[in-house]
Amino acid sequence: MIKKLNLKETETAKNVLKLQIASYKVEAEIIGFYEIPPLKDTINSLKECNEIFYGYHIKDTLAGIISYKIIDDVLDIHRVAVHPQFFKMGIAGKLINFVEGLESNITKVVVCTAKRNLPAINLYLKNGYKDIKDIEISENIYLTEFEKIL
Repeated sequence: MIKKLNLKETETAKNVLKLQIASYKVEAEIIGFYEIPPLKDTINSLKECNEIFYGYHIKDTLAGIISYKIIDDVLDIHRVAVHPQFFKMGIAGKLINFVEGLESNITKVVVCTAKRNLPAINLYLKNGYKDIKDIEISENIYLTEFEKIL
């Protein structure tokens, strides 16, 4: 079940942070870079990020999250994370498809992931996103920006 999360609630922020760290540690291992911003988050930084969060729950367990901001007519996805114990269950794709259909005035969705994060790249390509450009964020560390026109 997917439902909106209120990160102003401390317990919700704690659960999101715990999931996010577990998920992004796997990405850090894949890409060999441990300075991923979500790994630096705190409960307070999550509470203050002003992103819209949704969570995917299996029974009472938070299994995945997605967050985004709306900028004009663009849905800008900031985070997609699934707890490693729930990998390969299609949760990230379900969250992406869910938020794509939420906002009626959206014409485009954008998202970035590490250029070496092949599981995420395959997820976005499989869901109709196109590779737009690479952005160097540190020496030999690149993000790939994707977009999907709705």
